[in-house]
Amino acid sequence: MAFEPPPRLVRALGETAPAQDAWLAELPAIAERAVAGRGLTVERVQVPGGRSSLVVLVRRADGTPAVLKLAPPRARPESERAALAHWGGLGAVQLLEGAPADAEAGVLLLERLHPDVSVRSLPEAKALLEAAGTLRRLWVEPPAGPVFETVAERTGRQATAMRAGAEAAPEAAALVDAALAAREELVAAPPERLLLHGTFRQSKVLAAERMPWLAVGPDPVVGECAFDLARLVRDRVEDLIAAPSGAAIVRRRVKRLAESLEVDQERLRGWTLFRAVESGVRALRVGRPKDGELLLEFAGWL
Repeated sequence: MAFEPPPRLVRALGETAPAQDAWLAELPAIAERAVAGRGLTVERVQVPGGRSSLVVLVRRADGTPAVLKLAPPRARPESERAALAHWGGLGAVQLLEGAPADAEAGVLLLERLHPDVSVRSLPEAKALLEAAGTLRRLWVEPPAGPVFETVAERTGRQATAMRAGAEAAPEAAALVDAALAAREELVAAPPERLLLHGTFRQSKVLAAERMPWLAVGPDPVVGECAFDLARLVRDRVEDLIAAPSGAAIVRRRVKRLAESLEVDQERLRGWTLFRAVESGVRALRVGRPKDGELLLEFAGWL
């Protein structure tokens, strides 16, 4: 079978690929080896799939349905493996194999969920409720040792890129300054240190058999819960921007999510601001002006 990466994956990785990166070109061969080495039968490549990995629906030798996920090193797949192993299927997709010594880096074999059914299929209020409940189950003590990047480390790298990106988007300068100031205050005294999903949103919560909903695709990080919840605040941003009372809806959403998950409302607002501005500036930098403008308009409401 030809393991052709979906256009969405090609576009997304093209935005962030370092010079001379050959992972996409090598992907078909990597997939062939992963399938053959595990005795898998391929059903199909998931389309449109994700923005950082190839997802292949497969069956194991005993007929059990599974998912083979292949990701480039810059997507930190081994960090994802470690987080999924630590969660052990509680709130997240189950890892079906460890890390064999001969396994190719960036290859994960996962429990099969319902890849075409996420909580985004639910009405907005219900979707937020189910997503928040799933997220709460992931907030656990991290394993001992420096296994995962911290929120301060990750946002420090992002802050550096934001400053550089703001030079190409002077209209965003005031928002960048506000976001960077918020980050400095937030990282100074985090209220807790837990394992976080890192890139949580409604589309990362899929229907499952053993539980109604399970999270997928973490980019795990260690830090405070408000950082994780912040990305959920801006879900369906296009609808928020189009709504006549979008700003009021966002403020109510911040309040409701903070109260339901017992997170400080101002810290959630601050991380929502930082993450929206960071994503907006990055979108402008890589040539997605519509996305960037939407995110910056949203950030201006905070």
